[in-house]
Amino acid sequence: MTTVHPTSSARSGADGPRRIVVVGGGPAAHRFVESMCSRETAGTSITVLTEEAHLPYDRVALSRALTEPEVDLTLGERSLWDHDAVTLVTGARAVDLDLAAREVVTATGDRHPYDELVLATGSNAARLPIPGNEHTYVYRTLEDVWFLHREVAALTEKLGRTVDAVTIGGGLLGLEAAAGLQQLGAEPLVIDGAPWLMSTQLDEGAGQAMGRLVADKGLTVHGGVFPQEVLTGTGPDGEPVVTGVLMADGRRIEADLVVVAIGVRPRDELARAVNDTAGPDGEPVFRLGPRGGIVIDDGCATDVEHVWAIGEVAAFDGMCLGLVAPANTMAEIVADRLHGGDARFGGFDTATKLKLSGVDVASFGDAFAKADGALEVVYADPARGVYQKVVVSDDARTLLGGIFVGDASPYSALRPLLGRELPAEPGAFLSAAGAGSAPETELPDDAVLCSCNNVTAGTCRSAVHGTGPDGGAVDPALDIATLKGCTRAGTQCGSCVPMLKKLLDGELVKAGLTVDKGLCEHFPLSRPELFEAVRALDLGSFSEVLARFGTDEARQGHGCDICKPAIGSILASQRDEYVLDAGRGGLQDTNDRALANMQRNGTYSVVPRIPGGEITPQKLAVIAKVAEDFGLYVKLTGALRIDMFGARLEQLPEIWRELVEAGFESGHAYGKALRNVKSCVGSTWCRFGVQDSVGMAIALELRYRGLRSPHKFKMGVSGCARECAEARGKDVGVIATDQGWNLYVGGNGGFQPAHAQLLAQDLDDETLVRYIDRYLMYYIRTADRLQRTARWQEELDGGIDHVRAVVVEDSLGIGAELEDAMARHVDRYEDEWAATLEDPERLRRFRSFVNAPHEADESIVLVEERGQRRPATAEELELAGSGAGPVLLGASIPVRPDAAQPADTVEV
Repeated sequence: MTTVHPTSSARSGADGPRRIVVVGGGPAAHRFVESMCSRETAGTSITVLTEEAHLPYDRVALSRALTEPEVDLTLGERSLWDHDAVTLVTGARAVDLDLAAREVVTATGDRHPYDELVLATGSNAARLPIPGNEHTYVYRTLEDVWFLHREVAALTEKLGRTVDAVTIGGGLLGLEAAAGLQQLGAEPLVIDGAPWLMSTQLDEGAGQAMGRLVADKGLTVHGGVFPQEVLTGTGPDGEPVVTGVLMADGRRIEADLVVVAIGVRPRDELARAVNDTAGPDGEPVFRLGPRGGIVIDDGCATDVEHVWAIGEVAAFDGMCLGLVAPANTMAEIVADRLHGGDARFGGFDTATKLKLSGVDVASFGDAFAKADGALEVVYADPARGVYQKVVVSDDARTLLGGIFVGDASPYSALRPLLGRELPAEPGAFLSAAGAGSAPETELPDDAVLCSCNNVTAGTCRSAVHGTGPDGGAVDPALDIATLKGCTRAGTQCGSCVPMLKKLLDGELVKAGLTVDKGLCEHFPLSRPELFEAVRALDLGSFSEVLARFGTDEARQGHGCDICKPAIGSILASQRDEYVLDAGRGGLQDTNDRALANMQRNGTYSVVPRIPGGEITPQKLAVIAKVAEDFGLYVKLTGALRIDMFGARLEQLPEIWRELVEAGFESGHAYGKALRNVKSCVGSTWCRFGVQDSVGMAIALELRYRGLRSPHKFKMGVSGCARECAEARGKDVGVIATDQGWNLYVGGNGGFQPAHAQLLAQDLDDETLVRYIDRYLMYYIRTADRLQRTARWQEELDGGIDHVRAVVVEDSLGIGAELEDAMARHVDRYEDEWAATLEDPERLRRFRSFVNAPHEADESIVLVEERGQRRPATAEELELAGSGAGPVLLGASIPVRPDAAQPADTVEV
C-alpha cells in the first residue's frame, strides 16, 4: 500500500487560512459544514464543490418532489452558506485529484487547493445490465424526479390514457417511486427479483405483510423473477418508445415507462482515477471496498494523508451504507478530528423507520436474529399487513433488534434500548397483540435517543433543565420545538420524536412545570381541543383535519401512530359512519380493520352481541351450528358473551352472514367502544333482586352499542346490593336499590384496576339514562387518547366532584348538548357487519393474499381438548411425531404456499 505524505510545495496553513475542500453537496457534506461552523472557524476556509445546481437537500424526502415539484427540500438553514468561512460552488463537478499539489480539479479546469480534503461524493443510482436499459429512468436526484414528473404528464397527454409505469426494484426507493408515479395518475407495477419486498431490511414474514399493505395501496408486485430486457418499438416520430418488460420466465409486462431503483453504487471514481495513475510499483493509492467505496479507518481517514471520506462513499469494515445516521456520525467525527479531537466511528447503525405512502415500516439492530441463541418474539397478521418482531438474547432479557410493519409504534421506545435489558417481557412491547400500551420506560442518560444525530437521553434532559453541552447554563428547552433545535434530536428522520416528547413531558412533571398537551408533533392541540375543533367545523376526514390543524411538518406527511387512530376515533364518535369508509380504514387499529380480534395464531375470533347476556335457545343453536360448521373453538367470556375462535380472514363474512340472518350484531370486541353490559338476573328470577337488571342492561347496551370512545369501556347492572354483575368494576356501574338505581363511574379492570365511584343515587330509569348519556359524552369529548375512565377522572381538576358537577348539576350548561349528541348516535347507529355484507367493495377487505389458495397450512394443526379443538403446541407436535403425543386433527389455517415461519419463533 502506498501512503502519500505532504510535499514541500503543499501549503500547511502557516501563511494563510487552513483550506478545507469538501467534494460533494449531499447530506453528509451539509452535516460536516454545519458541524465545522458550530466550532471555532477562525483561520479556516471551507470550500464545498457540488455538481448539482442546488443547495444540499434532503434526499430521504425526494419522493415528495416527484408529486410536488415546487417543494423546498433544502437541508437546515440557508444562512449556513452565508457564513464568512464557507464558500459553496454549485455546478462544479470534480474530475481529478492532484495529490502532489493537493488540489481538486473540476470539469471546467478550475483547481481548488486544499490542506484537508473531505470526500463526500455519495452514490449513484445502479443500472441494470440488460438490453434496453438506456431507455429507463433512475430515481436519485431532484433532476431525476422533476424529469419523471414531466414525462408522466407528457405521456398521459400523448397516449390519451393512463400510463403503465413499471418500477424495477422492491426496496425503499423502488416502492417510493411506484407510489409517487401512482399519485401522478400512472398505473404502477413493481418488479422485484427477491422473493419478498424490502428483503434487505425485512424477513419473510415482514415482507409478506409489507406485500399485503402495498397491494392494498393499489400497487401490483411481480416478485421472485428478474427482468431480462426492456422492450421497445418505434413511435410516430421514428424515435424508440418503451413498450414493455420481458421477464426471465418469458412473461411480457406492458409498460410505457420504466424506472430502475435497484440500489446505489458509491461514487468512488476520483479514487479509482488516482489508482489508475499509481506509481511504478502498481499498488493502489486508495484502498477500495469489496463492493466499491473508499476504505476508511475508525477516524474516517483514508490511506492518503489529509484526505477523509464520509457518507455513502466511505467503506468501513467492507461496507458502504446509504443511511442518514452513519453519514452524520462520520461528518461529526471528521469535524472533531480537524479540531484536534479523537472521535472514532464505531460502525453502522442500520436502524430504519419510514412512512411509505402511509405504510409504517421500521427495523433496527439484529433484525434477522443472526446472533447465537437469538430468540424472535413475533406477532404476525400477514393478511392484514401487520407484523411485529422483537429479537432478544437467549434468556429473553436483552434487546438485540426488531422489525415492525403496519404498526411501528413500539419502535421509538425500543430503539434506544438496543443492547440493554428490557424492563418487561418482550411480548409486552408488541402493541398489535392487544396487550395495551408498551411498559413505561425511562431511558438511562447514556442511551442514544436520536440515532440520526447521535443524541443521548442525558443530553436532552440537560437541555430541558438548562444545561448546555459544555456544562454551562443555557435557556431551558421547555417545548418540543426548542428541544429539537438545541439538541438536533428529531430533526432528521423524526422517528424519535414521540420518545423525545415523552422524555420532555416527564422532565417537566418532575420540575413541577406545565406539560404541553399537544396530541403529537403533528398537532399542537390536545385530543379534547381537537375533538371540539373538529366538531365545530364539521370536518369529516383525516386530510381535512390535517390541513386545518396540522403543523407545517404534518401537512407534508401522513400523520403518525399517535394522531391517526386518535383522529379516526374522533371522527367515528362524531359522525357514526361506517368506520372503514372514506379513507378512514387506514386510520384504524389492526382489529378494527378486520372488524374482529386477531389471535396469536393469525386467526380471528367472532363475538356477536348478546345484550345483557340474554339469549334464546334458537340463537344458541345458531351459534352452535356456526361453530360446528367452521370448526371454531367456543368459550364463554367473562362478559356474558360467547366467543368463537379460529376463523380465517376470508371466513369472517361467511360466518357473520349466518349470524346476521339470525338477528345477531357485532359485539365490537375489536373496537375502542362499548364492549358489553353485564347483568345478573335481577328481579326477573332472583329472590333477592329489587329491580329488573336484565331489562335495564339490555336497554343500555342497545343504546350505547357502537359508541366509539378514547378507550374501550364496559358496563354492569346488578339487581341488588349483592353485586353479582360486579358493576363497581366497570366504567359505568348500575346497582339497584329499593329506591331506584345507584350510578357508579370510573371503574375498570386491566393493568390498573379501579373501583367505580358513586356519582348519584336513587335514580329513576329516565334520570339514570340521562346521566349516563352526559357522562359518556363528556368523557369522549375531554379524555386523552387511550385514556380509560378511571385515569380520566383522576386527572380532572376536582376528580369525581367535578364530574358530578357537570353531569348531575349541569354546572357548565352543556347537559342538553351532551344528551343531543348521544341521541344522534342512537338514531344513526348501524351494525358494521350488516353494512359490510351489503357492500361488495367492503367485502373485498376480507380476502387473504391475492391468488392465495385456500388450502390448509400443514404447519398449523389442531388437537382435541375437552371436546373442542385448539392449536397444537410445539411440544405436542414433537410428541405426536414420536407416536407418544395427542391425536392431531389436521391443518386449519390457509397461508401462501411459500410462507415459512422463521426458526426459533415464539408467537404472541
